[in-house]
Amino acid sequence: MKIGDRVRIIKVPAGLRDDDDLRTRTLFDLCLGRIFPIAGIEANRIELHVGEVLGAPAYIHSIYIEPENVEAVETSG
Repeated sequence: MKIGDRVRIIKVPAGLRDDDDLRTRTLFDLCLGRIFPIAGIEANRIELHVGEVLGAPAYIHSIYIEPENVEAVETSG
C-alpha cells in the first residue's frame, strides 16, 4: 500500500473507547465500511483523512489505523 491508494475500513481496532474529550470509538465506527485514500504512512499505521464522515472537509479529521484493519480497493483506469 502507498499514499493515494484507496482502502476500505473492514475492522475497528480492539480497545478503542470514547471519553469526554475524544469520541475515538464513535469516529472509527462511523468510518467502518467506508473507502478513503491513504493520506500518509507512519511506522506500521496508515493515515486516513476522514472529516467527511463528520460533515467537515476530509483533512479536518485524521485517523491512524493498522493495515490489518483495512483492505485495498481496486480502482479502474
